[in-house]
Amino acid sequence: MKLYIDGHELEASPDKSLLDIITEAGLVSGRLSADPIVAKIAGRVFTLNYVPVRKKDIVPERSSVRTAIAASGGVVHLLRYNDPVGRDAYTRTAQFILFLALKHLWPKAQGSMNCTIGAGLYFKVRGAEDFSAKKLEEEVDRIVCENFTLTRRRIPTPELIAYYQKTGQEDKAELLTYRKKEYIDVYEKDGFIDYFYGEMAPSTGYLRSWDIIDAPDGFIFIFPDLKNPDRVSKYQESPNFFSMSEESKRWCELMGCETIADLNQLVASGKIRELIRINEALHEKKFSQIADMICERGAKAVMLAGPSSSGKTTSANRLATQLRVHGKLPILMSLDDYYFDRDQIPPGPDGKIDLEHINTIDTVLFGEHLKALLEGEEVEIPSFNFKKSKREWVGHKLRLSENAVIIVEGIHGLNPVLLPDCLCQNLIFRMYVSPLLPLSLDYHNRIPTSYLRLLRRTVRDYETRGASVQTTLAMWDSVRRGEEKWIFPYQENADVIFNSSTLYELAVLKKHIYPLLTEIPASEDCYDQVRAMVKILNYVYEADVDDEIPPTSIVREFIGGNSFYRK
Repeated sequence: MKLYIDGHELEASPDKSLLDIITEAGLVSGRLSADPIVAKIAGRVFTLNYVPVRKKDIVPERSSVRTAIAASGGVVHLLRYNDPVGRDAYTRTAQFILFLALKHLWPKAQGSMNCTIGAGLYFKVRGAEDFSAKKLEEEVDRIVCENFTLTRRRIPTPELIAYYQKTGQEDKAELLTYRKKEYIDVYEKDGFIDYFYGEMAPSTGYLRSWDIIDAPDGFIFIFPDLKNPDRVSKYQESPNFFSMSEESKRWCELMGCETIADLNQLVASGKIRELIRINEALHEKKFSQIADMICERGAKAVMLAGPSSSGKTTSANRLATQLRVHGKLPILMSLDDYYFDRDQIPPGPDGKIDLEHINTIDTVLFGEHLKALLEGEEVEIPSFNFKKSKREWVGHKLRLSENAVIIVEGIHGLNPVLLPDCLCQNLIFRMYVSPLLPLSLDYHNRIPTSYLRLLRRTVRDYETRGASVQTTLAMWDSVRRGEEKWIFPYQENADVIFNSSTLYELAVLKKHIYPLLTEIPASEDCYDQVRAMVKILNYVYEADVDDEIPPTSIVREFIGGNSFYRK
């Protein structure tokens, strides 16, 4: 039958994989920047080892076309490393190879994925006294050169649970007890069995651009460069971010809530209410400590930044409350009020306005106003009218009293271009807010920070802004691109990083978002994103404990009932 692959009309012979078909057509070059990693068919992502036409489906006088191919009309889209879905598949491939290499070299060691640090993934390794990043790198290179095919095998869930119990991987065994399906798809090599949540590259040889470097108690795997995937990214240390991630992990261990299985046990026992109280107390303590730091420095302005749905607005208000305890008069300002009028912003090459771009902010005017305020002058502050897409001047005049502290909130808050060179740096305190969720599915499968933020944003947009799930998901890739360019590079400029995640919120958010996600039909463009979100939530017990969450909680910014939003 005919397939239409990225504009090429190609013949799909029986039992030939997508990889066979595109290789014969000359669509594979051996370069990561050009080669596809996975394919999307009818809204779903498939491995390139997928066979569009199988001999067993062909019988005399009748042929049965596979469901996805039939639904797409034979249209196949190839996804490369420059696509977020392609990068996710590359990451899963790297995970499998890394854990396989660890198993080969240190059979009794326990490896775990901890966090993303810049262009790298930090892995912790326990129980390997002679661990060496160089030795691991050599074994990974050997596996990559072997280039064996990555194929899935379906195993009954009880059988897999028994395997993990036998091999001492209780984190995986406990998680799978919450799986509702009778089977699970795994990858297997040399007696090592693992599972991941999505497709991989067709073979280990696709891991073409990477590096491994030493890190405390483990190693860091470095990804390809986003701009040029044929080379490895330049890794930059992020000591502040790393320190906060490690602190969050230690707190998980202290609370006995390191994995989703641990969270589910707390939900089932009713102890999640205690977890909520302790988590909210921890946040309050952190805000108090940050207020202490601001006052000790004598800072007059706090630049508060963070990515989408990190809880910036609630954080700014809770910090203001703590500053009041010190006798300060906090004044909240938003960088959004310094947007240029929409009709003054030139569109990008795609004809659209990039609202994440720093050039949408009148940085010169903001710098002038901040300098004047810190020098004791009176300034009229603009207000941006989002309905009219224009900046307005409504007589909002401001002069700082002796004990006033400005809190400036916005995604670009840490960008140095906002601050004039002549400002006294001791007067400025920089704060970065991000939900660095330390909770994992199991030790081999972490839950990305971006996943939690997407859940938060989807719930908030639906509950408070009337936006559909499809609308939010359609914007997400653009939002993420803007963050990579304009927010994350400046996070290490912060004087303090505040982790705005809570260990309990996945169980709370599920009640709000799961019904919305399960209503999305397979025909929607965002269906694969929805499936990825649902896969994780399927393991999470829902908690009906909204009454326990205080009105000043960051979680309230997304599920509603936040007292800072009341008029």
